[in-house]
Amino acid sequence: MNELEEFIKDYWGLSGDDLARIGSYFKQTALKKNEFFLKPGKICNTLSIQRSGIIRIYISDNEQEITQWISVRGGFVSDLSGLIFDQPSRYYIQALTDAECYTISHEDYVRISHVIPQWHQLEKLFIARCFLFMEERIFSLLSMSTEQRYAWLFNHNPALFNEVPLQYLASMMGMTPETLSRIRKKNALR
Repeated sequence: MNELEEFIKDYWGLSGDDLARIGSYFKQTALKKNEFFLKPGKICNTLSIQRSGIIRIYISDNEQEITQWISVRGGFVSDLSGLIFDQPSRYYIQALTDAECYTISHEDYVRISHVIPQWHQLEKLFIARCFLFMEERIFSLLSMSTEQRYAWLFNHNPALFNEVPLQYLASMMGMTPETLSRIRKKNALR
């Protein structure tokens, strides 16, 4: 089983010949550092599984940028409002480093339902997992202290703290860069 098939198995629960069939729809794509995958006002017509690199998803309102998520290996890169509902994006999706992805077009994503009979059920479970992940993120922002949010992200992916500008991490965790610096300093003294 290759890397892409492992990702497909993990996210959609497929096995056997179905893995290879779905895998054949994905193409390898690359983003250079600072290149945009998507900008506001454009309709996202692809879904990518990140193979390498770091990609940032954010909103800019001309006064500030708010980081929604920072994606790493194994993460999804897309705007589901465009992919599923054909709506223009509100987000920027930009590579912070050179990145490689496995990418499927909207047309091929739709074609899968003709190849895999149980695809609609699998897709529903996939979107439900995406929703649960976002629900957990919202709950953590509302219920966890800044120290708890820092500990969660640091335990989840400590490498980000060496590879991503701290203001992006602070924004993603719903705190100011000064608060993040204070928490990092406090934890370094322990």
